[in-house]
Amino acid sequence: MIRSSGCLVIIIFSLVFQEATAQVKEIYGKVYESETGEALVGANVYIKGATGGVLSGEDGWFSLKFNRSLPFTLVISGLGFKKQEIVVDANTDNIIVELSPSILAVNEVVFTASRLEESIMRSPVAIEKLTIRDLRESPAATLFDAMEYVKGVQMTTVSFGFKVPNTRGFNNTTNPRFLSMVDGSDTQAPGLGVSIANSLGPSELDIESIEIVPGATSALYGMNALNGTFNMVTKNPFVYEGISFYQRTGVNHIDGIDFAPQVATEYAFRIAKALNDKFAFKINAGDFRGTDWVVQDYRDLRPAVNLSTGLVGAENPALDPLNSYGNESQNRRMLDLADGRRYEVRRTGYFERDLVNKAYGVRNTKLDAALHYKVNPDAELSYTYRFGSTDAIYQRGNRIRLDDYRVQQHKIAFKSENLIMQGYYLSENTRDSYNLRPLAENMDKSFKSDNIWFNEYSSVFNESFQQGLPSAMAHSMARKTADSGRLLPGTSEFDSKLNELIRINNWDEGAQLILEHQLFHFEWQYNLRDRIEAVDILIGSDYRDYIIHPEGNSFINPYTRGDETLNYGKIGAFVQLSKTLNQDRLKLMASGRVDKAQFFPIRFNPRFAAVYSIDDHQHIRASIQNGFRFPTIFEGFSAVNNGGIIRYGGTELMTGNQRLFENSYLRSSVERFQDAIVTDINQGLSKENAILQNGHLLMENNYTYLIPEEIKALDIGYRASLFYNKLFFDFDFYYNMYDNFIDQIEIAVPNRGEIRSASGEPNPDIWSQMEDLNSHTKYRMWTNSKSRYHNFGYSTQFSLNLAKKMVLSGNYTYATLHKIDRRDLEGLETAFNTPEHTVNFSLTDRELSKKLGYSVAWRWQSTFIWNSPLATGQVPSFNTLDLQLSYKLPKLNAIVKAGATNVLNERYTQYVGGPEIGGFYYFSITAEGIWDKLHLGSRQSNQLMK
Repeated sequence: MIRSSGCLVIIIFSLVFQEATAQVKEIYGKVYESETGEALVGANVYIKGATGGVLSGEDGWFSLKFNRSLPFTLVISGLGFKKQEIVVDANTDNIIVELSPSILAVNEVVFTASRLEESIMRSPVAIEKLTIRDLRESPAATLFDAMEYVKGVQMTTVSFGFKVPNTRGFNNTTNPRFLSMVDGSDTQAPGLGVSIANSLGPSELDIESIEIVPGATSALYGMNALNGTFNMVTKNPFVYEGISFYQRTGVNHIDGIDFAPQVATEYAFRIAKALNDKFAFKINAGDFRGTDWVVQDYRDLRPAVNLSTGLVGAENPALDPLNSYGNESQNRRMLDLADGRRYEVRRTGYFERDLVNKAYGVRNTKLDAALHYKVNPDAELSYTYRFGSTDAIYQRGNRIRLDDYRVQQHKIAFKSENLIMQGYYLSENTRDSYNLRPLAENMDKSFKSDNIWFNEYSSVFNESFQQGLPSAMAHSMARKTADSGRLLPGTSEFDSKLNELIRINNWDEGAQLILEHQLFHFEWQYNLRDRIEAVDILIGSDYRDYIIHPEGNSFINPYTRGDETLNYGKIGAFVQLSKTLNQDRLKLMASGRVDKAQFFPIRFNPRFAAVYSIDDHQHIRASIQNGFRFPTIFEGFSAVNNGGIIRYGGTELMTGNQRLFENSYLRSSVERFQDAIVTDINQGLSKENAILQNGHLLMENNYTYLIPEEIKALDIGYRASLFYNKLFFDFDFYYNMYDNFIDQIEIAVPNRGEIRSASGEPNPDIWSQMEDLNSHTKYRMWTNSKSRYHNFGYSTQFSLNLAKKMVLSGNYTYATLHKIDRRDLEGLETAFNTPEHTVNFSLTDRELSKKLGYSVAWRWQSTFIWNSPLATGQVPSFNTLDLQLSYKLPKLNAIVKAGATNVLNERYTQYVGGPEIGGFYYFSITAEGIWDKLHLGSRQSNQLMK
């Protein structure tokens, strides 16, 4: 292993040396606007497949150095203009280029779909791209909001400014099946296993484009790229120089239901400068602050549990409102009371709005800096540092308050025409974050223990009932008395106790969330096109190591059962072959990837794809692939005392010696068993006979230890630019088949004995332990579904240039869970969590007049069922109307924009238990590339105004 690794290092560095030592030459040219004949300032000029490039200057002239053999292809592009490609050979002198206007972005280049630069029209799989212009013209307040208008994309709002993207179904609020990248590097938090929105990503000032690939890309990216991938491409400081800034001020909560109208502010600045032909740097900083949307779903999660007693609704003594905590299953007892009935009674709990500190404040502060060095004109070395700090609500199994959650990344990258290498180190620190559920539980326990509270409740009920009060009134009196001394929200005593509990890292006593973990990743890829002519071959490999520091409440080291550091490693390699045939009309691609994750067997991911060009404007694509997803750190190795229920990772190493899977009942069947006993006792049966009579309701667990997920996916699509580029049309269809979905199952394990006797028969002696809440232990285990899921869908999109620079766009997405083979036992069925129908329409005119532009967008999605560990229910359909009006200030190189999202302020939610989202109304100013205004002398041009 050491010898082969050393050989690989020698090969990679020899390739770097070859890329860095070629002879340097220079070409010159000038760019014009075809309609006016004027010099075009700020056209992007670069060599196809190379790094960086240059911008044309004030007089349209450019100078570009290169160190590659002739011939090669030179690409000239500009915002709002059609891209041109020119072949440069030994006879090429000065280059004169005329760019004609282009309203629709049909000639964009993408990278993420194949890890190679290619035309978006000829991509072998579905891919969407948002350019700088798209982001500027969008009525969305943020770049993540702008992604919501993209065909096939579903965004889930967990918190104000915190959205989770997904494509093609099986959505949730963490979504480890969707890969989020910045310049090709993963941004996931190591311990949480997912990206925290854009907390580590670039500000809008530094984004060149966003590429979104719906569906599996694990054949190229491995690990967790099963549902989709998006990649934010940032601006190179050699190309995009200058000082830029933006300021956005807005207001939400204008209806005054949760708060008085609240101001939200965001600012960012960017400084970038090429010091000479060798060195360039950039610095970005930004800060966003506002007031979060509030969760207000108070439906009772167990409305019928006391139905046999006639107490339902507000009179239910086991009332469990969805967005209230401290009254979950572990905060209940079965009480036999003086009226001769058995009741399920729960403690009172607290609403979420009472437990979130800083008055529901949200914040994201970020900083990044990069130093770029051109080894030669076609090879670039860079170092990038990123930092993000976030206050927000995050939802996993419970709702978690992220308070000064910090994540950092150090990255070194090398990029040349054929070789790309990058290595990065990412760390997280949850700082003052905490879990709302144990916070509420321990707030209740801080003034009275469970034993004291339930004893008082029983005593007062019995006394009140015997004095003639009806049962409902006796319950009310019992709760009022048992709650005497309870800490009340808004008091100094409550605030003091809250601040104490959120600093205790033991969820039996406090609520603190401590995650201080890291990951290291290295990858490389090499294009063999200069070495092999018959077929294009791309090869690459990667290595990743998660470094987990168990802190006693989220992870343990499975080898020692202690807090020693745990490493979880993974290695992979891929090869991709591509070939064009039939005069370049047919492009065939085949790729294969091998991945090996620690504790799991090797998996192979193949993909076959083809693109056929009917002509230069119409293209048909098809692909078929197999993909795998290995468990995240949390899915594999978590050990969480979640206040009455213990959550364990699903690897056999974690719990195999405890035989939890082998000796347990499904918790759902245990609760049904308990409910039936309550009903029978209230109808006059003894407890012993009720237990024996209902023992058949208990269902033995048949789930077991984790293995990787698997998907088989078919994609077909058609993309066209018609009527002289006046109409752009795109359609894609997919069919997926999933096996071994990773999900959670809740089980109940007896504290003593086996659920089956030595002879293999069911053991009735265990049933009484399932009736007694204190005689069994509840676990939530990561495992695999036994079902096979089939889902399919399709999306269609059009953009029509109506007049001058006015564009009408629309898209429709259909998604459905087609069928389920080998249905699981009740207790685990992976949720689809996706609306069947989604529609977007927009009308944009970037130049209603020379300086004035506007955009209007409308979105609608249908009703769907949401299923999660927190709650299950129906998400109602909703529609939103967004708009913006922009005005250019050419002398300041700036744009001012006034806009609103959900302008009608019709509240909606995107998942059960999630926040109610209202209108947001904002005003912003953005200025870019203003070195010249400050007399600092730069080649940066007026990109914004183009």
